[in-house]
Amino acid sequence: MSQAAITIGSKVRVTRVRDRIPADLVAALKADATGTVKDFRVTDGKGIGVVVELSAGGTSWFFDDEITPA
Repeated sequence: MSQAAITIGSKVRVTRVRDRIPADLVAALKADATGTVKDFRVTDGKGIGVVVELSAGGTSWFFDDEITPA
């Protein structure tokens, strides 16, 4: 990961989204783009995704370049 400071339990802010996402997730990010890192996942065999529980509700995963420490 490019951001060594991000670990499980870290507070993060979603800064952008590369892929299309559902309307309810768009609304949640517009309301509050911060959340807590809950887990990591392999995205394509070599990349790492970050599972984030959003403050506005719901959980989704993001690429590591889509989030920053909050």
